[in-house]
Amino acid sequence: MDLILWRHAEAEDGTPDLARPLTAKGHKQARRMADWLASQLPEGCKILVSPALRTLQTIEPLGRKFKVVNALAPEATPAAVLQAANWPNSKEPVLVVGHQNTLGQVAALLLCGQPQSWEVKKNSVWWIVQREPKDADSIYLKAVMTSDLIVK
Repeated sequence: MDLILWRHAEAEDGTPDLARPLTAKGHKQARRMADWLASQLPEGCKILVSPALRTLQTIEPLGRKFKVVNALAPEATPAAVLQAANWPNSKEPVLVVGHQNTLGQVAALLLCGQPQSWEVKKNSVWWIVQREPKDADSIYLKAVMTSDLIVK
């Protein structure tokens, strides 16, 4: 199974938290990453997005259908993310657009086997693969991409 974790692009500060929009820079970042992802994601990729405005604006330039999942809101648990993605049982790749600290915790849990607080940079994608279902030893990090590494 492929699990792709995408942290939202740069957002404005403020409250309420769920209504924080992307900055102008964040919109540019999201477009750049969406262009890269469009060339990388398989057609059948399932896309799950937090209900926060900044995640909805981050996914918008990708131009694919997605499902808003309330369990992916800020402060979600790693277990909630993995359950929403049906890890490791999904037959299709899953892209999750969410938040720090949760996405960093998911990456650490899958790659190290224990909960840790790893930082996932804004507008970064971490692509994690499990080759053999239910075999934790077959999990590997396929890619980490940040928008500043994408050449236009």
